[in-house]
Formats: sequence, C-alpha cells, structure tokens
Amino acid sequence: MSTNTLSTAAVTAPETPAPIRPTAWLAVVSLGLGIFTLVASEFLPASLLSPIAADVGITEGTAGQLVTATSLIGIIGGPLVVSALPRVNRRWVMAGLTTLAIASNVLVALAPVFGLMLASRLLLGIAISGFWAMSLAVTAQIVPADHLGRAMTIVNAGVSLATIAAVPAGAYFGELLGWRAVFLLAAGAGVVTLAAQLATLPSIPPTGAPGFRTLVQTARTPVVALGILAIVLIAGGHFMGFTYLRPAFETIEGLTPALLAILLVVYGVASFVGNLVAGPLADRRLQVLVIGAPVAIGVSTVLFALVGTNLTLAFVTVFVWGVGFGAVPTMVQTWIARVAPERLESAGGLVVAAFQIAITIGAAVGGLLVDSVGVQTALIGGGIAVVLGAGVLSSARVRSPR
Repeated sequence: MSTNTLSTAAVTAPETPAPIRPTAWLAVVSLGLGIFTLVASEFLPASLLSPIAADVGITEGTAGQLVTATSLIGIIGGPLVVSALPRVNRRWVMAGLTTLAIASNVLVALAPVFGLMLASRLLLGIAISGFWAMSLAVTAQIVPADHLGRAMTIVNAGVSLATIAAVPAGAYFGELLGWRAVFLLAAGAGVVTLAAQLATLPSIPPTGAPGFRTLVQTARTPVVALGILAIVLIAGGHFMGFTYLRPAFETIEGLTPALLAILLVVYGVASFVGNLVAGPLADRRLQVLVIGAPVAIGVSTVLFALVGTNLTLAFVTVFVWGVGFGAVPTMVQTWIARVAPERLESAGGLVVAAFQIAITIGAAVGGLLVDSVGVQTALIGGGIAVVLGAGVLSSARVRSPR
C-alpha cells in the first residue's frame, strides 16, 4: 500500500480549505439544475399515465413502460457515453446530453404513436445516465478535492428536489394544460438549463484515458469491484423495500389517503435533508458516512417492517430511511473519487450502471418476496442487504482528499 493511502477512519479534510471562486459554484449549480431537469423528466409519466394511455389507445400498464425503458437503458448508457467520447471537451458533452433530453421531451410531446414515444424515452435514459456518470469527473475539475463532497451535494440536490416536485407538478399541469404540454414545459426547462450550463461551465478536458479498455481495467481494480458490489447491496436492498412502500403503508392502522400523501412528502423532505448533511460529512468524516447512512436505512426498514402498523413509529422510521438514502449518492460518489481519482469518468459510469442494476435486482427480488412471503419480509431482507453493503464498503481503504 502506497504512503498516500489511508484507512477511511483517518480521512479528514484540511481545517481551513482554500476558497473557491464564485463562478465555480455557479457551474456546480448548473450541473445540479441539469440533474433536476433530467430526473424530473424521467418521473413525469408516473403522474400522466391515465391521460397518455387514453390519448394513444394503450393500457396504463403499457404506458408505464415509458419509465421502465428510461431506467433500463441507464445500465449501459453511463458507461457508453463515458467510453464513446474519449476526446470531446466535457463542457460540450454535458451540454449535448442536456440537448438530448430536450429533444426527447419534444418528441414525446409530438409523438402520434406509442412506439415513437418509447424510442424518445430511450434518448432520455442515455442523457440521464450519461450526465450523472460524467457529473462526478466534471465537478472534480471545477472544485478542489476537499470540497468535492459539498459540491456533489449541490449536484445531487437536483435528484431530491425532482423526486419531491415532479409527480405533483406533472399532475397539476397535466390537468390544466394537457399531458403533451407538460412534456413541452419540461423541454423548456431543459432549454433554461442548457443556457445556464453554457454560461457557467468552463472548458473541461477529458480526465485520464477514457475508453472501453479503461472502463474494463477500472472495473477489474479490486477496490473498485468491491465498491460496485457494495453499491448493488446498498441500493438493491433499499429498492427491495422502497419499490413496495404502497403495500407496506397499507398495513398501517388509521392511514388515510391524506396521511399517505403526507408520509410520502416526509420521505422526500428527509431525503433532501440527508443529501444536505452528506456533503460536509463526506469531505471531513467519510468513514462515519459510509457506515452511518446504510445503517440508518437498514435499521429503519427493519423497524418499519416490525412496528410499521403504528402510525407514529411509521413516520419516524420513514424519515430516518429518507435521510439515510438521501445521503447515499454523495457518499458513494465521494468514496469512488478517493479510490479511483485518476479514472473518475470510468468510475462514474460504473457507479451509474451499478445503481441501475441494483434497482432492477432489488425490485425483482422484493417482488418475489412480497408475493411469496409478504411485504415485511421484503423490508427485512432489504435492510439486511443494505447493512451488508455498508460492511463491504467500509472494509476498503481510500485515499485522503489532500
């Protein structure tokens, strides 16, 4: 082990970090705005399934594949974008991915048939996974290493805000203007985002030697492979339970539709809080975050399974669950930046692919458990998987940000 490698327990940032230019923070905010616009576009169909199905002449289940297609393409989209554009300035790559999302929303709004809508959503999946995969490496070139956690908190705030706002906003504007107008509004938000990125992002040359060979070499690095396994366990365990929150909520005594909506808002707000807390911790006490966030998810899901029929305890456990998972993206991205600082683009692509695989596996395994045993078993199994992932991730050794 080289002398610049420390255990995660010893990783701390300098007490007085060097100041960062305001223009750098504006560039980071533009990346967060990009994530918000892309993720909000991903979730829009969830609030518009009925009018889309009625207009195009399909079932609501078929219309739901507009969300599935976007997620599935993300498994290959992130690594593909990172590997296929080894020499293009990253400023133009990020702007190009935002443009791809704009085009996707416009095509969905104008599509006369479902097949074209589905193909358009595949473009959005590539844009989301590619943008998210590149955001770590791009942010790392904008801010110093000892500020990376806080910068990624700003970027990932877009996910939390989109999760809270996209579905209710889509439902409201869909009733007011029609579902096609909602996608045109999303395209307009993309244009604003693109303008912000072009105004604030500096010229950003590619880092390292990205390409398919580098991607494979990065994936075969033992510590990176260990991290990918941990991500699949943590995110997969989370989605084993999270995917089936609705049937889990139905076991709560005295839960009305209004309280259900409030419970979902509580989770969304908690996720945003977790993201805010994650940045400073990731920069100064990464090991605390690596253990604390997954353990919070694991303990809260198990407790929810055991005592979730009590309304008060359900609110408490769901809040803790949201805080824990809200911290996970920043935690994972900061961790991977410490173990593979020379290959951030390839590592970022692998992280995005791992998350998409985890979502697919977690939802599938959770569904089997829900159907065969019960939703409580899915929650408990997911909680155990998350805690195991924390153990795997904390066993690795990472570099100091200095």
